Amino acid sequence: MTAFPRLPTSLKLLAGALALSLQPFAQAAEAPPAEVHLDYAYYSPVSLVLKHFGWLEKALPDTKVSWVFSQGSNRSLEYLNSGGVDFASSASLSAVLARANGSPIKSIYVYSRAEWTALVVRKDSTLKTVADLKGKKIAATKGTDPYLFTLRALQQAKLTKDDVELLHLQHPDGRIALEKGDVDAWAGLDPHMAASEIQAGSRLLYRNKDFNSYGVVSVTERYAKEHPEAIKTVLGAYEKAREWALKNPDEFAQLLATESGLPLDVAKLQLSRTDLSSPQLTDKDVAASKAAAPILVSEELVRKGTHVDEVIDQLIDPAFGKAVIGKP
Repeated sequence: MTAFPRLPTSLKLLAGALALSLQPFAQAAEAPPAEVHLDYAYYSPVSLVLKHFGWLEKALPDTKVSWVFSQGSNRSLEYLNSGGVDFASSASLSAVLARANGSPIKSIYVYSRAEWTALVVRKDSTLKTVADLKGKKIAATKGTDPYLFTLRALQQAKLTKDDVELLHLQHPDGRIALEKGDVDAWAGLDPHMAASEIQAGSRLLYRNKDFNSYGVVSVTERYAKEHPEAIKTVLGAYEKAREWALKNPDEFAQLLATESGLPLDVAKLQLSRTDLSSPQLTDKDVAASKAAAPILVSEELVRKGTHVDEVIDQLIDPAFGKAVIGKP
């Protein structure tokens, strides 16, 4: 048998001291955070499932989990930027806009791919096309997917935001303004859009699935560096909620109706336009965001000199999803 030389005592002591010195750092890296703050939203139905069943609370028993209601992507990203939430649900293009304007965030998971926005008019409106909106009032929530959808629709009709009067109202207020006749059109968002269709007979003036961006969960870069295991735990809980929603469509619709306070047929209409099958961020998502990026530059929604393609490359991080999605 070959005899291996013994390490000098001094080297043994050094190795032991090094191991002991690194131990607190290893433990600190794995320790769950004392608190986790997430948003939930009617436009992110899976977040409602996650909150309702308490699966994240069970996955993080030593962590205080708190929930903050979000009315739209702009509010969600404001909460993330200010530290009000650690995980924010927004439209992907809204996240691009936030990152391009200085918010150090990363998008890590797709909570849905939905046709959740369109340009909506009253049932008695004489407007037929986007071009007819020239000189008209449109309600839209600035910084959200419906707002960006509106700009892209106007651009396709050879109009700009200067050709219309945009009123920056939160999504529920936009619906009210439309139905009261205070605006001519509204950049709708489900479930408010579905509710207006069913309850007020509102009509979708313009639809374009390609102009709808997908829904993402984002975190700050700092949180991604400091709490990678917590992120994986949260996404694992999201996956449990998503899989439950896919397996229980009727119960899912009832839960959305109950949580939002809207009729069941409204919830079913929203979910008929919602795809939960592909939560992983991919190269196709990067390409889709880059295809939509020019509107941010042409409408001067980002700072001058911003290279939006580089921003998107920095924003989209599929690694966390790959570590969780499809894993038992």
